[in-house]
Amino acid sequence: MQFLTYSSGLRVGEVVRLRCSDLDNERQTLIVRQGKGQKDRRTLLSSLAWDMVQKYIDEYRPNRWLFPGQSSDRHLTERSVQKVFEEARQRAGIMKKVSIHALRHSFAGKRDRSTRN
Repeated sequence: MQFLTYSSGLRVGEVVRLRCSDLDNERQTLIVRQGKGQKDRRTLLSSLAWDMVQKYIDEYRPNRWLFPGQSSDRHLTERSVQKVFEEARQRAGIMKKVSIHALRHSFAGKRDRSTRN
């Protein structure tokens, strides 16, 4: 989930609301429905991200939501994702206080650097 957040520049609320049907491997994009401003948009889906998501799908077999919550008819909560990120940050020994939203900013910075002449 964190990898998708970083590699596709998603907000936490967008990643938890992804549906399996939002992935478009042919176009290498994913559809973000009702993102900020209640607008739909497409964003990048790298081949590495696709491979990781495909392995996840093969193992966990999600139905409607790519990341289901405790009940399969509901998506994972934003707070759950934030907790997982915080635990991963601590396990990695990263002392700087950062949130999962920093991954979105990293994506934007990476994208800006790659488009400069």
